[in-house]
Amino acid sequence: MMQQQWNEMAFPKIVEANAPKGLSEYLICEKEQIDRDLGATGAILFRGFQVPKIDDFDMAVQAYGAENFPYAESLSNAVRINLTPRVFTANEAPPDTSIFLHHEMAQTPIYPSKLFFYCNIAADEGGATPLCRSDILLEKMETENPALITKFAEKGVRYTHTMPAQDDAQSGQGRSWRSTLGVEDIASAEGRLQSLGYEWQWLKHDALRVTSPRLDAVRVLRDGRRVFFNQLIAAYRGWADERNNPAKSICFGDGSAIETDQMQVAIDLADTLSFDLKWQAGDVALIDNFLVMHGRRPFKGTRKVLASLIK
Repeated sequence: MMQQQWNEMAFPKIVEANAPKGLSEYLICEKEQIDRDLGATGAILFRGFQVPKIDDFDMAVQAYGAENFPYAESLSNAVRINLTPRVFTANEAPPDTSIFLHHEMAQTPIYPSKLFFYCNIAADEGGATPLCRSDILLEKMETENPALITKFAEKGVRYTHTMPAQDDAQSGQGRSWRSTLGVEDIASAEGRLQSLGYEWQWLKHDALRVTSPRLDAVRVLRDGRRVFFNQLIAAYRGWADERNNPAKSICFGDGSAIETDQMQVAIDLADTLSFDLKWQAGDVALIDNFLVMHGRRPFKGTRKVLASLIK
């Protein structure tokens, strides 16, 4: 697999087992080096390890030793199915649906720091996971349009999204407001939204339109690197279903419009910088959610890529 090279580091880093061994033992023994490499490159692919079943993946994530970020506690838009307390399907959207580049849950005030992905079944065709270094993307955006990056950094962004009353697995954004907010009734939903700083509006068919508080679009990492940390590309390109119009899904933090040409700068550069991770059964990938965006290419056949999130 031909990798990219950024700052003298391969992206993604690939660790191949040189003999049959379980991933759990490797993650325990090499955790310090894994974390150093992850901080430098943002994504690590573990290939050739013995991870034949979902339970093996669950054990590997537990062996890594970080705190679980449960799907039930997240504000993710996606419909997912929990298979173990730590492991769930990545997204139940139909195979012909593209899931565009994003940082996981960056459209909300609550997001994980790292992501594990596991390929249980590789697609017959397509189904790669595109990866993009957000620090490199920000550098290139700033070179092309420095005023735009200043605007994103100073103003931040807001996201608007409409949730159905019940899960809609035909949409990549089809998680119901009951599931998303962890509530059963309208009063509880409004209380949760108020505590999180959201604005909201009830619509017909018991749907709920929400607008996030101002969120960062540019984030500074602990080592001083700046990243384009958001869900702007995914929202602008992909938040489309019978309830949602991508053109109305994003704005600057002060409510002013993000223009088409401004988004096109980010989209074109991100497409150029993306690396397609083409899955093989048994692959496990660890991704730094603050440093790397990910997505999903359309596919044919059966594809089972599972996820586990870390606080």
